Amino acid sequence: MSTDKLAVGGDAAVAGKSPGAATLITGLIAFMAGLDNLVVVTALPTIREKLGGSLEQLEWTVNAYTLTFAVLMMFGAALGDRFGRRRVFIAGLLLFTAASAAAALAPGIGELIAARAVQGAGAAIIMPLSLTLLTSAVPAAKRGAALGIYGALNGLAIAGGPLIGGVVTQHIAWQWIFWINVPVGLLLAPAAWRGLAESRGPNSRLDLPGTFLISLGMLGLVFALIRANGHDGWGSPQVVASLAGGVLVLVLFVVWEQRTSAPMLPMGMFRNRAFSAVNAGGLLMSVGMYGVVFLITQFMQTIQGMSPTEAGVRMLAWTAMPLLVAPFAGILSDRIGGRPVVTFGLTLMALAFAYWALVMSPDASYLLQLPGYLLGGVGIACFFAPLLNLTMSSVDVSEQGIASGSTSATRELGAALGVAVLASVFTHNGGYASGQNFVDGFVPALWVGAAAVALAAVVMFFARRPDGAGERTGAEPVGAAPARDAAAEAQPAAR
Repeated sequence: MSTDKLAVGGDAAVAGKSPGAATLITGLIAFMAGLDNLVVVTALPTIREKLGGSLEQLEWTVNAYTLTFAVLMMFGAALGDRFGRRRVFIAGLLLFTAASAAAALAPGIGELIAARAVQGAGAAIIMPLSLTLLTSAVPAAKRGAALGIYGALNGLAIAGGPLIGGVVTQHIAWQWIFWINVPVGLLLAPAAWRGLAESRGPNSRLDLPGTFLISLGMLGLVFALIRANGHDGWGSPQVVASLAGGVLVLVLFVVWEQRTSAPMLPMGMFRNRAFSAVNAGGLLMSVGMYGVVFLITQFMQTIQGMSPTEAGVRMLAWTAMPLLVAPFAGILSDRIGGRPVVTFGLTLMALAFAYWALVMSPDASYLLQLPGYLLGGVGIACFFAPLLNLTMSSVDVSEQGIASGSTSATRELGAALGVAVLASVFTHNGGYASGQNFVDGFVPALWVGAAAVALAAVVMFFARRPDGAGERTGAEPVGAAPARDAAAEAQPAAR
């Protein structure tokens, strides 16, 4: 079959394309999008000095990206299914690259916030389609290892954002945390065109009402979470109205999706216990991890007096682990199933946060904190790689684009929720008045983060499909024809 033939679903697109090249291309592009979640955090003091702006405006330099990332993820997946995943994926990459240049050139804080919002829109297209394109390009028997490498890059991007942002800001200039995306994006765009096969989803129509409703509903929720942690507070009329409005619009979205003939997110997918558990587990993991990362980087710099680079270097015990461990976790998930590996990773992360809560003090040495970094790093690695396989194997091949968009959006919403909730716990119990005052707030927040991740581990016990199929490798998505799968396994080289 010609590599230029358009495939619906994904498996037919594998022929003639290099799985290794597809893994590298999609992984690097997703790394760029994931990195910009937190890369700006350690640059905020410098940005405030150079561009000015209030504390709330500085928060929006982070939150503008998260907001558009979360609310447009499903739309990005739907655009790919409609107009071609490779074509839309490259368009999202170019949008992200252009917005990165605009952020680097921003003359003021308002322009930077606007550029970050456009960056998030590009990332919302990149992330769900990168996973779908990778799954299409890699034969089922090798998918666990490929998703392991992809997961390693994703985990490294999330955990490594503060390090890279700190090093670049301190030793070059804050603008280069954005400029660095530009040459990489311009090089990867033609590589993606040559190295990835085109495919589309089964739906030829865009569900515009559904897209509008889910985007507006998630906008209401995320906006409320962001505002609640500022001067408005959780009980303010603006926050309460935004939360209530977001929930109401999401209810309308569910009603619409059940009635329309071409839904962007078929509600029947959530009757699949595995798919629902993967989404719930991903949300809870993000609540704990993002909230803890947000606070611990401040602890290092504000309380222990480290420079951005020093803080990032000390986090290498955490940030390097996904790169080292995730490929092995992906291979292990092929052998024993993804569910136990993910559950093990979540358990390690919960133990890491609980350990920090027990030993944390203003003058806690790095050696004393180190076991938490190591446990957390291995936990992230064991979580991300098999989770991708679980996601793609829990649904039908034709639904994989929407499934990846849904799970990515859920984790992004969990990130916003985690920062808001753990920061609220922190401010309720402590503050910045002294080192001990910071720790008084940090320790309860760590316990909340540990509880969220531990609950995610419990939820993952329900990630098994009722019929038990696909538990080992994820190579046989729900609804795939047995005859086709048997042929694919018998002749992997022909694919």
